[in-house]
Amino acid sequence: MNAKRRLKIALSSLVFAGLLPIALRATAQENEATRDAAKHFQRGVALYGETDYRAALVEFQRAYGLAPNVAVLYNVAEAEYQLQDYAGALTTFERYLEQTSSADSRRGEVEQTVEVLHGRVGHLSLATDPRGADVTVDDQPVGRTPFDQAPAVSVGHRKVTVSIAGRPSVTRYLDVAAEDTVTVNIQIPRAAPDVGPSASAGRSPSSSDSGTPTQSAVMLRTIGWTATGVLAAGAVSFGILAFKSSGDLQQARESYPTTSATLDRDANATKAYSIVADCFTAAAIGVGGVTVVSALFSSSRTHQESPSVRAWLAPTSAHVEMSF
Repeated sequence: MNAKRRLKIALSSLVFAGLLPIALRATAQENEATRDAAKHFQRGVALYGETDYRAALVEFQRAYGLAPNVAVLYNVAEAEYQLQDYAGALTTFERYLEQTSSADSRRGEVEQTVEVLHGRVGHLSLATDPRGADVTVDDQPVGRTPFDQAPAVSVGHRKVTVSIAGRPSVTRYLDVAAEDTVTVNIQIPRAAPDVGPSASAGRSPSSSDSGTPTQSAVMLRTIGWTATGVLAAGAVSFGILAFKSSGDLQQARESYPTTSATLDRDANATKAYSIVADCFTAAAIGVGGVTVVSALFSSSRTHQESPSVRAWLAPTSAHVEMSF
């Protein structure tokens, strides 16, 4: 729309802004809704003059909702026109013509605009299965299927969404040409069945209702058995080393001549290997015991923390911490 038309619309909005309170006072007798409607209309006029047409449309629609008046309806249609919502503007202008007499000063202008708008809209012939679906075009509601007549749709690339309670919505993108009728048939899928008590027989049992161990519990027990095996292997290895070192010490004691340094070395080695072997043995027994207990009690555990095991070694001791 060119600058001349925008200026004309802005000036006409100012005129209607002055006439609105008078018209509203005559019909609503200065009640609170009338005063609020006048405030919203004035804000809409100001926003329209600033070319913020979307905000102006919101204010005009709010004013019309509070106190319906044909003057406001005219401004609603003009704001829709500026936003290139040609289908919306056509519908609103046609409502304006229905509510005004043939003597209305702007009727001729509106009739010419309606003729222009007829060349900027197409129509949507939409059928849904099941019927009774709510339809929006570019997120604006246009009605519910089936339609008595195909609703008008602005030309261009349009987003059409259909929805029905209890089912997922379906969206299609359509290219609509002027004076064209686009036919669309949409099958709305059923919603996925709820998983409730009645469906428990057909679903996989979980740890809370059948005693089957959860994935984390199985993983922890696998780690437990693996750790037990590694610790046991370490205990055996260092036990063998301790046994060999003990043999060397016994042989050194029976040999002659033998130095004290050799005896001390073999004795220290035997002691160190024995301590490490004992630590590995104790840790293997601890971790293995926790893993066994966890496996035994997992089927009766319903809402507790997943089992965990921690084990560490010190030079002269072994520590195991467990929770299940």
